[in-house]
Amino acid sequence: MITNIARGVQAFTSNAFLVEGDRTVLVDTGSNFDAVSRIRDRDAELDAIVLTHTHPDHVGNLEAVKDAFGVEAWGYDTDQPGVDHAIADEERVRIGDHDYTSLHTPGHKNDHLCFYSDSASVLFAGDLVFQNGSFGRTDLEEGDRDRLVESIDRVSERVDEHLAAMYVGHGPSVTTDPYHDVELAGRAARMR
Repeated sequence: MITNIARGVQAFTSNAFLVEGDRTVLVDTGSNFDAVSRIRDRDAELDAIVLTHTHPDHVGNLEAVKDAFGVEAWGYDTDQPGVDHAIADEERVRIGDHDYTSLHTPGHKNDHLCFYSDSASVLFAGDLVFQNGSFGRTDLEEGDRDRLVESIDRVSERVDEHLAAMYVGHGPSVTTDPYHDVELAGRAARMR
């Protein structure tokens, strides 16, 4: 089961997905809301935190969640505050009941990862792509439009038209033809 524990939060935050199963994982922690109480409200036994990237809106609650549940955080770059363990490009990561492949997808931020499970037909896209072909900002530090386009292309080549769900860093998740939204984002990101 995948639940966005940031749903309904009015403050500036990313989505934060609690994925329950064999290995209960929080994908991003969000910020500016009480993530700890929202996890406890679900009676979840958290095993780990996995980060798509370390922008403040995605990791604002990181230390509070780590402290409350005694868990560690995995991300691309252990030089980033709060990241305890590195996830390499193409590494397999257990999230919930499925194995996901990590895809290093810079362009929005250098340490950006997406997570794709072929067996679950699910993509955690972070801030790479969003609903309706939107894509991550490249005007922030470490942003690079050309690298973002390459990263979107990489994800587009990995997933296919059978992709069932795309969980994104901001806005609603996409459960109707998410592959189309990835393709749209690739085209839109190329426009200057």
